[in-house]
Amino acid sequence: MKMVKWMLIGVFAVFAGCSNSDVAQNSESAANGPTDSKYVAASEPAGAMPVGEAREAVEDEQAVTLVGTIGGSSEPFVDGLAAFTIVDPKVPYCSPDEGCPTPWDYCCTQDQVKENIATVKVVGESGSPVSGDARQLLGVKELSTVVVEGKAKRDDQGNLTIAATKVFVRPSE
Repeated sequence: MKMVKWMLIGVFAVFAGCSNSDVAQNSESAANGPTDSKYVAASEPAGAMPVGEAREAVEDEQAVTLVGTIGGSSEPFVDGLAAFTIVDPKVPYCSPDEGCPTPWDYCCTQDQVKENIATVKVVGESGSPVSGDARQLLGVKELSTVVVEGKAKRDDQGNLTIAATKVFVRPSE
């Protein structure tokens, strides 16, 4: 009897360890809305450019307004910073019926992500990255569509980073 009891405890421990509690917790905190509206735009900025188009057209240090969907990897948020990656909305992510547990990693369309991804770093007045969790700061989560305003930064490989001063979160559809 004791052996059966310990086996059941072991089985429950395994299932508890495999749950997506972090994802659920992050989604709950994002659903509660932003905790600091200083960086959140009250209305959607006009003239937002899709990420793929911006990667081709935007110059270093240029002011830019981009639209994208949070994702591009299994962990699109940067620990300790209000930063994340966005993907051009034209790139389809895996649908729920494909059985993908992390559709925001675009595992079904990775070949399209490379030319359609940008990093967003929320910055303060001094231009320094804001510390904290973007999910809580902005009320976002994986697959949230955002419109960001900021300054473009290009590296030698052509990667695009936006030093964002404002982020508008589109309502979920």
